[in-house]
Amino acid sequence: MTRLCFFPVLVVQLVLLVAGVAGRPWQEFLRPQSEEDVGTRWAVLIAGSKGFGNYRHQADVCHAYQIMKRGGLKDENIIVFMYDDIANNTANTRPGVIINHPNGSDVYAGVPKDYTGEDVNVKNFLAVLLGDKSQVTGGSGKVVSSNPDDHIFVYYTDHGGPGVLGMPGLETLYANDLVATLESKHGAYKSLVFYLEACESGSIFEGLLPANISIYATTASNANESSWATYCDHAEIMSCLGDLYSVAWMEDSDTHNLRNESLAQQYDSVKNRTISSPLSSHVMQYGDLSMNAEDLDLFIGSSDPANHSATVFGGEEDNSLGRLSRVVEQRDADLVYLWNKYRKSEGGMSEKSEARKELLEAMAHRSRVDDSVDLIGRSIFGTEGPRVLNAVRPAGQPLVDDWDCLKSMVRAFEEHCGLLGQYGMKHMRAFANMCNAGVGPVAMGKDFASKACPNPTPSVL
Repeated sequence: MTRLCFFPVLVVQLVLLVAGVAGRPWQEFLRPQSEEDVGTRWAVLIAGSKGFGNYRHQADVCHAYQIMKRGGLKDENIIVFMYDDIANNTANTRPGVIINHPNGSDVYAGVPKDYTGEDVNVKNFLAVLLGDKSQVTGGSGKVVSSNPDDHIFVYYTDHGGPGVLGMPGLETLYANDLVATLESKHGAYKSLVFYLEACESGSIFEGLLPANISIYATTASNANESSWATYCDHAEIMSCLGDLYSVAWMEDSDTHNLRNESLAQQYDSVKNRTISSPLSSHVMQYGDLSMNAEDLDLFIGSSDPANHSATVFGGEEDNSLGRLSRVVEQRDADLVYLWNKYRKSEGGMSEKSEARKELLEAMAHRSRVDDSVDLIGRSIFGTEGPRVLNAVRPAGQPLVDDWDCLKSMVRAFEEHCGLLGQYGMKHMRAFANMCNAGVGPVAMGKDFASKACPNPTPSVL
């Protein structure tokens, strides 16, 4: 009997010995090796912006696609949303090419354009996540047709604000609608990972994402701080090439065998790299944190780093550029582009004058939005206005109690004061706090916004 008890141990030792001889990590023998065993891997990659000043978002998504493709995901299971106005933009000094690192090669080549232009919108994105083809308009029609054995990876990069994410058009994606869609998807996947790059991105999941629906999320920042653009000092391309959190997780993926790296290990690596920048944000985790132990290849695949790291950036040594390169607050990255455009104008005085006008209009829009919100806050709360509007709720609480109030409040403001635009999303907390204090959207429009903005000026997106 005693000898029989030792038999399984001997078998395990033999397996480990064979694994070592074969040069393969022994952990690989304890995990499924075929897609049939692990289910299908799905990826949804979305850049929610447009314009050359937002070059970095589409560069991020293209780089992410290259990682998925090299990792073994099939194009039929990778769904890409990007406005697609960067690669062949007249401002691009490398026509048809997008890079995500100062010394990087093209990440645009081969990227499927499933949803481009105006097809990059809230309705399509949520329908794709749900796998509901009947609600999709335009584009390739691809959706996440997953089953309970499948694994889904979602990566979203764009501007954001408290409780909202941007889209290229006039609409925004509200946190409660996104989380409700993810909850509705529960049961049609085994596990889902969501990487989110945006300002105040923690507010999208804070107090909203359940911990019991097999979804793990990380965000570039907490609920009340900006995220950061990086590689903003490229000598040739006038726009920032990437985002700090995004290039951190992707360059980490480029240089590691993801069969041997867990979600927790990448989270720690990304957090440490992001926070070590001179200007930085706090990378966060939400949802089902028990998934931290899962290996990354379960979601984004894996290939030998020796075969591909140099195709995206200059290799492990070059990774230090992420810490040294100029970083800029997300909301100021467009000003960097507009300033560079003005400074480097070579088409005569008319071109320089137009560039100067564009820069001044963007700055004027910011002042109008800031002043309007501040005036409304003081009209409602008096001298306590700034304190009330900027108050941050305790950790674990969502941004607002009544999301319909928040949406109506924003509409009332925009009807009188113009569109908030990608910069103005920073004030979503102010509108949320008005709702939390009992101020209704009717009063906002009738009594406050109309007086704060008697002669609204068209906004700049």
